[in-house]
Amino acid sequence: MTVLLATAAATLFMTGVGWFVQVVHYPLMGSVGAETFDLYHEAHSRLTTRVVVAPMVVELAGSALLVVQRPAEIGPGLAWAGLALVVATWVSTAVVQVPRHRSLGPEDVRALVAGNRLRTLAWTAHSGVVLAMLAQAS
Repeated sequence: MTVLLATAAATLFMTGVGWFVQVVHYPLMGSVGAETFDLYHEAHSRLTTRVVVAPMVVELAGSALLVVQRPAEIGPGLAWAGLALVVATWVSTAVVQVPRHRSLGPEDVRALVAGNRLRTLAWTAHSGVVLAMLAQAS
């Protein structure tokens, strides 16, 4: 139950972060002037990393553990769906978002928002999965 609770907490946290970034933070990047954008973006990347690395690792490790050591009351489909969704967020982060951030300028914000949709939707779906797991486990 501890692994499920930690995974649920990390997933729900990242879902909130994902929606905040999608709706507020990334769109506001377009308001940063070109002369200060590089400094702003460097600070954004450094500080965001501090906030999201630990929960993302907990979410990934917990989701993998729930597949390998699944509590009997949790259906295998939910465990596998959770793992697939967290893998989708990691792949999207590594393949889309991180490379896009490396060459980001103020004119690229729309592409950043568009590319982040997959992660936001995957975290949202994963929240539904972990809540369903919690319901099955109780």
